[in-house]
Amino acid sequence: MNVSQKSMKSIETVRVIACGMIAREILAIRERFGLNHIELKCLPAIYHHYPDKIAPSVDRAIIKAKSEGIAHIFVGYADCGTGGMLDRVCEKHGVNRIAGPHCFSFYAGNELFASQWDDDMTSFFMTDFLARHFEAFLVKPLGLDRHPELRDMYFGNYKKMVYLAQTDDPELSAKAEQSAAFLGLAYERRMTGYGDLIPALTLAATR
Repeated sequence: MNVSQKSMKSIETVRVIACGMIAREILAIRERFGLNHIELKCLPAIYHHYPDKIAPSVDRAIIKAKSEGIAHIFVGYADCGTGGMLDRVCEKHGVNRIAGPHCFSFYAGNELFASQWDDDMTSFFMTDFLARHFEAFLVKPLGLDRHPELRDMYFGNYKKMVYLAQTDDPELSAKAEQSAAFLGLAYERRMTGYGDLIPALTLAATR
């Protein structure tokens, strides 16, 4: 066995327990930076609509990972509407999570997102995932396909849709713009890339 093979064997597996909404992005970062020791375990993306399910599900996933002998675990969620419950789970198990209130913030960069919040309070945020799965993930679950009159009930307080683009994909941009029109919102696109997700994952992978 040569030195490089020994080094590869000595790298500890990192189990990333993440929201299914950011799975594609985590895998892209893993490939780009050669973080092959990251092992991804995704929880259902639909928990985005049911944040009360996130903390207990992450708790169970961490317990399972430890039972499998995984010592290095990282949580691929921001707070995501758990009201601090996820932080309590992380503290109980001695693991870290992605900093920030939600994925929109860490994609934009938490500091930048916070600095722009006064201007964005009435914005509905879109990501690559949401642009790709707009109908299945938003329209149908909210019943907008069957009851279009509900649109203003859900989105009447928003003024614009801000598409935080992880990739420079004209097809996704077109879908996002069409989604904004469907919701009756003005449209703005901001190219963010993966934002704070990159340093969060690379740091987790090297600890």
